[in-house]
Amino acid sequence: MAQLLRVQNFMVSSDGVAAGEHQSLENPFGLDGAERLFSWAGATASWPNRTDPGGTRGLDDYFTRDFKHNIGAEIMGRNKFGPQRGPWEDHQWRGWWGEEPPFHTPVFVLTHHSRPSITLSDTTFHFVDADPATALELAREAAQGKDVRLGGGVTTVREFLDADLVDTLHVAVAPVKFGTGLRLWDSPDDLRDRFHLEVVPSPSGVTHHLLWRK
Repeated sequence: MAQLLRVQNFMVSSDGVAAGEHQSLENPFGLDGAERLFSWAGATASWPNRTDPGGTRGLDDYFTRDFKHNIGAEIMGRNKFGPQRGPWEDHQWRGWWGEEPPFHTPVFVLTHHSRPSITLSDTTFHFVDADPATALELAREAAQGKDVRLGGGVTTVREFLDADLVDTLHVAVAPVKFGTGLRLWDSPDDLRDRFHLEVVPSPSGVTHHLLWRK
């Protein structure tokens, strides 16, 4: 079977905003109140950072669990790895994710500035200066037959959509508006020319948008 490039659990506001333009170490999303985008996932029983028992089951929990299903590698933009811009000034900085990153696969970080690969637990980050198609080739080889997850951020997802490389998307739309910021779309209908779309509301208030290539 073909290896899919999948966008999983990508979170946007009802006006399509996924991040702000002023990301920082203290504010990774660059948005005030960004936690409103992902609170639905954090409330589930399968949330990987859960430290207490309990959590919700049902639709939201299914998508939280599906995040890692059959994923063999991830591609992300540099902004998702960390807040630095330009040449790497601090090689001691090893990403937002701590010593136990949640990926558990090879991760290909798109950057115009090379640096050596780093391994944290069972995740290895490779820093590549490549166009989307080349990065996808590298990730597919590393995934060893499994699918590749396109992790974001929003600019990276848009680049791969523009290159017509994305096979499926799961976008969780939260019932909040930010007004300004980096938008995935003006409307999910923007993608109907290339994708089927199914919209599934959840009792949590988030609306799951499932898109797959026609």
